[in-house]
Amino acid sequence: MDRLPKDVKDWINEVVKWLEPESLEVVDGSKEYYKKICKLLEESGQFHKLNEELYPNCFLSRSHPQDVARVEGRTFICSLKEEDSGPTNNWADPAVMKKELGSLMAGCMKGRTMYIIPYLMGPSSSPYSKVGFELTDSPYVVANMMIMARTGEAALRHLAPNARWVKGVHSKGTLDPDKKYICHFPETLEVISFNSDYGGNALQGKKCFALRLASVLARDEGWMAEHMLILGVTPPNDKTYYFCAAFPSACGKTNLAMIVPPDVYKEAGWQVETVGDDIAWLNFGEDGRLYAINPESGFFGVAPGTSEKTNPNAMATIKRNTIFTNTALNVEENTPWWEGMTKEPPKKLIDWLGEEWDPAKGTPAAHPNSRYTTPASQCPIISPHWEDPEGVPISGIIFGGRRSTTAPLVYQSFNWRHGVYVGLTMSSETTAAAAGAVGKLRHDPMAMKPFIGYHLGDYIKHWLDIGCKDRAKLPAIFYVNWF
Repeated sequence: MDRLPKDVKDWINEVVKWLEPESLEVVDGSKEYYKKICKLLEESGQFHKLNEELYPNCFLSRSHPQDVARVEGRTFICSLKEEDSGPTNNWADPAVMKKELGSLMAGCMKGRTMYIIPYLMGPSSSPYSKVGFELTDSPYVVANMMIMARTGEAALRHLAPNARWVKGVHSKGTLDPDKKYICHFPETLEVISFNSDYGGNALQGKKCFALRLASVLARDEGWMAEHMLILGVTPPNDKTYYFCAAFPSACGKTNLAMIVPPDVYKEAGWQVETVGDDIAWLNFGEDGRLYAINPESGFFGVAPGTSEKTNPNAMATIKRNTIFTNTALNVEENTPWWEGMTKEPPKKLIDWLGEEWDPAKGTPAAHPNSRYTTPASQCPIISPHWEDPEGVPISGIIFGGRRSTTAPLVYQSFNWRHGVYVGLTMSSETTAAAAGAVGKLRHDPMAMKPFIGYHLGDYIKHWLDIGCKDRAKLPAIFYVNWF
């Protein structure tokens, strides 16, 4: 606590009085601390250690059956003015919401440890990286945040005097689904989440900070925070070209981020490298080009459907130092398993609910939204430039989805304004991987609909304003149809 800035300590003391934890611990971000927190989780039964030979330093965790995904209906943008939240968000008056949460969460950490997580979104030496603090009573959140963000000393070193930082408070509470809240306060850069321990709701550095709050900062400061992968493509005897790409769910975003070129291209000398699989922060460089950084340090990927056939690079990445959540357990090998991983399931499985799996029942062994949390640095094709402070120069932005009719397979927009229209009108047909009727057209502007932290109309205007920046050398914009 002594090394924390005074304004951070003052805020922590206020939260301590409110939530009444039994003890405090500052997460220092070291390998020793990670081992300590994993051992604590293993001893408590929340972590199951996997086969050390096949999956070294890997663990399986099971969440509460009603706490398995993001909850858009309980996610709020608490802007001062309702009109600033827009038609795509749930709005709540910030004063009213804080009063409600103040009463609901009072004393919720009694008998628990409050973990203080200083974390950095972005490379350690980047001028575009930003600092947040998450106060949580969940060791599970601590372990996952230590993979997904640069925690401890890396964040504290980056925290400049008088710099703005995100205040995050999280408690798993009682996991009451009817009193679940994920609240964002854009004007004061605050996040409060309660009664959830699931990644998207509880790992506040991810969607809460890196997209919802960051999109507001980006609008105000003249940059972009987008739900996009970043990859580099190197043609034979040429330089590397970097692209950002945005797709709705079940449209191959992670697979594209880690794509293996077809044999004919590999033999000709084509190469692909991964910079990020989910979020891109884009800033203008001195040369007028947009440069992208990946604010995360890990991958939080959907396990089902991932296999040596569909994504061999992801399979290689998750072989060590990985947390698996809500997958099945191959009993004979003590390894994780999920649908699509192998052609046939293992002979004996424990399902994601911790029960012996019976294939005759027709229920999945792994939850459809089961996840792996793994260090990005382990990816076999991670770019040597993925942590460059200035980011990588973006040559193209790709939007796309699955359409059986109407949309061409690939085309380039006429210009930036037309490209904005292409991204905003992006839609995709639902597949068996998504809830609801198969083949129904679903609209998802820029693949950002759930993550825009302010009014959609202002978000559109911001994209158009980016295109009007003096001396800007804007990337080309493309649309693809994975039909």
